[in-house]
Amino acid sequence: MMTDVIYGLQGVGPPGLPFVASRSKVAACAKHYVGDGGTQKGINSNNTILSYEDLVKIHMVPYVDAIAKGVSTIMVSYSSWNGVKMHTNRFLITDVLKGKLGFKGFVISDYAAIDRITTPMDANYTYSVLKSINAGLDMIMVPFDYERFIDTLTSLVDSGFVPIRRIDDAVTRILRVKISMGLFEHPLAERSYLHQFGILDNRMVAREAVRKSLVLLKNGISTGRPFLPLSKNATKILVSGTHADDIGLLCGGWTISWQGSPGRTTAGTSILHAIKTAVSKPTRVLHKASPAPGYAARSKADFAIVVIGEQPYAEGRGDNKNLTISEEGIRTINNVCSEVKCLVILISGRPLVVEPYLHMMEAFVAAWLPGTQGRGITDVIFGDYDFVGRLSSTWFRSIDQLPMNVGDADYDPLFRFGYGLRMSLDHRQHKVKNGAE
Repeated sequence: MMTDVIYGLQGVGPPGLPFVASRSKVAACAKHYVGDGGTQKGINSNNTILSYEDLVKIHMVPYVDAIAKGVSTIMVSYSSWNGVKMHTNRFLITDVLKGKLGFKGFVISDYAAIDRITTPMDANYTYSVLKSINAGLDMIMVPFDYERFIDTLTSLVDSGFVPIRRIDDAVTRILRVKISMGLFEHPLAERSYLHQFGILDNRMVAREAVRKSLVLLKNGISTGRPFLPLSKNATKILVSGTHADDIGLLCGGWTISWQGSPGRTTAGTSILHAIKTAVSKPTRVLHKASPAPGYAARSKADFAIVVIGEQPYAEGRGDNKNLTISEEGIRTINNVCSEVKCLVILISGRPLVVEPYLHMMEAFVAAWLPGTQGRGITDVIFGDYDFVGRLSSTWFRSIDQLPMNVGDADYDPLFRFGYGLRMSLDHRQHKVKNGAE
């Protein structure tokens, strides 16, 4: 389903061919080819150890679908496959991607990736250019000394180490995509579209995306009754957790800056603000990010909403060998959910270890990285819409189980691939009328 975004970005064109429908569309890039999500310990740029059969079965499938939908470009991973750097893997790039899978767009390197082919970095630049180009890369991301790259590649072609047919292939693919984008007729961006940034229609789409991506993983414990949806007419609601009132934490990495950062980094609606907007006027909403033991009980709240999760990250900073919730998050769960019935909302870019704390939660929702539209969450937890999201990856019990994939002989996850509950609302879901922020 994720590859449907290609049609949204590019438009719908001839199957298997790069296609950009109009100036209001952009060329899509599928990444990072291939096995990037299967590295040892989940460490960025690490080694993926798999048979070719498992690589195809687990990691290649989305690329097959992306190519069928006409994706324009594919970016190669920093990682290695069985010890061979992906940026030098001719078999997977040329023989499989371009040959067997019939990809017609161009293959692009990751940022400064050819410098990272050798250890230490940039130890033999000529070797790195030679291996990457002959492996089948068509476009190289060179952030700094592009003249050095041009001179090195020209020398390799002149000396016969890089065949001219390899250059012809790269040029053909790049021109094919540029022509499909209309860059020769319209080389510059269309500035008349600038007014569409941040308009209400776009914010409403973002809000809808939040609603549809939420996954309900638990709803009700000892009473045998569902805990959700929550009542908008409660007397008092306690909202806790580091992520309840922080837009930057909801957005994660690659937001404004590379790694992202906490705080109000961009305009939007926090979950706390969304809760205050969603409930009835008489309802009192208490906010205590990190309550001490006893606070929740003294608050006499009807229920609590605990919003915790990861700090923003991109590659490198996101490496986490334990995949645990932060100590502060665990402390908040203990201090709140042991005293008041609570819904826990997890903000994260991946499954984390939650089983030790699950018994304290009346309900548990994986919200991933919802971004700026906190109201997309309150639309669902207060019952205006039902949950429709399903897990796109297996949710493990402990890191000792990793890697874990559907079909493994010892497949025993906390939540299975594709799992997701509904509240089974018996009323019609209405359209949101109060806009988005």
